[in-house]
Amino acid sequence: MTLAISAGLLMVGAVYLILQRGMLRIILGFILLSHSVNMMLFAAGGSDRRSEPLGSDPDPAVTADALPQAFVLTAIVIAFSITIYMLVLAVTGHGDDDTRDQVTDDNEGPTGGDSAAQREETPATSPQGEGSNT
Repeated sequence: MTLAISAGLLMVGAVYLILQRGMLRIILGFILLSHSVNMMLFAAGGSDRRSEPLGSDPDPAVTADALPQAFVLTAIVIAFSITIYMLVLAVTGHGDDDTRDQVTDDNEGPTGGDSAAQREETPATSPQGEGSNT
């Protein structure tokens, strides 16, 4: 029962962190979510009510099932690799993306720089070339 309650509390904390805005909090929420799922798998497997699978009692009705433990081990490896991938994305994607912000100024249009007044002030070159006297 305590395993299920602690898994539920971890799930609540994970959902709260995932709904936050910061990337690190989202990653920490994913870590808590994976831990809570692992605890739920352990609780569903009944390993807290049964003895060890390789213990002294060979009765299969008393020993714990090893399949949920194998699922948890696989889930730990998958969650670790996804966590590392998300951390790499958070570190590499943190910089500037070289796009201009849309700033509205008195002299500029809403695009931030290339207004119609600036385009009219720029002298146009003649199609025949600059040095032609015809």
